Amino acid sequence: MLIDTHCHLHDVESFPDPGEEIRKAREAGVERIVVVGVQPSDWTAAVALADRHEEVYAVVGWHPNYTAAYERGSLEGLAEFLRHPKVLALGEIGLDYHWDYAPPSIQRQALDDQLELARDLSVPVVFHAREAYSDLLDALEAFGPHPFLLHCFAGEEEDARRGAALGCYFGIDGPLTYKKADDLRRIVGTLPRDRVVLETDSPYMAPVPFRGKKNTPAYVACVNQALARLWSVPAETSAQVTTENAIRFFGERLRTRCR
Repeated sequence: MLIDTHCHLHDVESFPDPGEEIRKAREAGVERIVVVGVQPSDWTAAVALADRHEEVYAVVGWHPNYTAAYERGSLEGLAEFLRHPKVLALGEIGLDYHWDYAPPSIQRQALDDQLELARDLSVPVVFHAREAYSDLLDALEAFGPHPFLLHCFAGEEEDARRGAALGCYFGIDGPLTYKKADDLRRIVGTLPRDRVVLETDSPYMAPVPFRGKKNTPAYVACVNQALARLWSVPAETSAQVTTENAIRFFGERLRTRCR
């Protein structure tokens, strides 16, 4: 009944035994796990994990923090990965002004090039934004309608309004459970319910009561419980809604084990 739409389970340093984490996720009701590769060597690892496990699918793209090494010539290889049957979308791409790993100009070039690739291949796109929502949304508004997902959404009210107007989906994860996250909960409460999906971004940002520990896909159940409380619905209802949203965004390939 649950899908973790964004995690890094293929990170061998954090998850030396991903099979065990998948088993724990199943026990928690997590039927599908989407792993996200953020640069070329990571694409290989993400897709290899997806190939080994029926429950796992992949998303691949140039994360903005890795784009110092970006070259347009890499798009041919990225396109090949995007044609793989276990790859669902292009991502996580976008803009990050918090860290100084890549110049904004290079980040923007990689963003624009990858958006064009997504349009050419008709694949959905997953975005990363940190201290950069305004510029990212400017780019998406200029690009035009396309299936977009704002991963780990942490924007302001105006960012939520603009994203909703674009038809974006919104990834919600551990911070929704944090004691001081009242503003985030208020904003998430305004999002269209048919555009909200669940994620962990594990191994990062574990939800309460596991905050401060390594996050894992099984903990998406905690995020679902927090969302159910926010929506004032049973956890089964929020699970069903977010699962159907994820399938609508990523495609029917996710449905088999979610019936």
